[in-house]
Amino acid sequence: MARVPVLINSEGGAASAEPDIEKTVGHALKSAGLDPEVELIGGGDCEVRCRAIAERGDELVIVGGGDGTIAAAASALIGTHTKLGVLPLGTLNHFARDLGVPTDVAEAAKLIASGKERHVDVAELNDRVFINNSAVGLYPLMVLDRDLQRKRLGRSKKLAMIVASVRTLARFGHQRLTLTVNDEKERVDTPLLFVGNNSYRVDLGAPGQRESLEDGQLCVMVMRQKTRRGFVAATIRALFNSTRDDDLEQIDGVERLRVSSWRSVLPISLDGEVVGIAPPLDYKIRKKALRVIAP
Repeated sequence: MARVPVLINSEGGAASAEPDIEKTVGHALKSAGLDPEVELIGGGDCEVRCRAIAERGDELVIVGGGDGTIAAAASALIGTHTKLGVLPLGTLNHFARDLGVPTDVAEAAKLIASGKERHVDVAELNDRVFINNSAVGLYPLMVLDRDLQRKRLGRSKKLAMIVASVRTLARFGHQRLTLTVNDEKERVDTPLLFVGNNSYRVDLGAPGQRESLEDGQLCVMVMRQKTRRGFVAATIRALFNSTRDDDLEQIDGVERLRVSSWRSVLPISLDGEVVGIAPPLDYKIRKKALRVIAP
């Protein structure tokens, strides 16, 4: 049996909280019948290491971490013959959840050992791969505020996000964007543009979840309410699945999206991380480009 490379992000989620995570993961994979070669890496090294493993011709690489770590692995593996096994060791693990990967390490190891393979979609923004979603407008500003609080004040992620949400809403504003959906152009004024890798739910039944990662479409949602009160009210209505026509517009059938703006740089969230990108923003779906072990 060939040894299987296992890369664990030592800086995030469960890995940073559990000193023996290397042994825990190694034992779980061995018990499942695999021969793992476990390596702790920094979060910024994942893409480079996965690309080297794919170029070497390995059939499988197992990556442990959160959504950012898995997105980095996906960037290196899309279009290759190397399959990705996911160990959900981050804080939220949205991609693993929507794939149906168990959060328990032992159960995830058994799934990986089963070898059940799926080809799933990923999305791109200006050649940057993301596996969950991207946003323009208020949300990236909230994330920047949240991360600054955590760094300076040591606040928990949840508390920092609550404070950031309140402060960002106090500075409420909207942006003028030009959207080119496939080949049709539309100008919008919006406080929030959301772009997801496949369709997202926003109601309280399963907020932020996807029922498929293989539909081959971007999920594009435009917030139409342009006042603070209207934005909050529209958000609440969306959670209770009672959205009005003037609240939130979902654009269907999107495979390509260009976002233009008069601003020289826009803060953009990509799978929860914020980067500054000069427009135009070119989004596209990469259909079934990632080979992943999943139910």
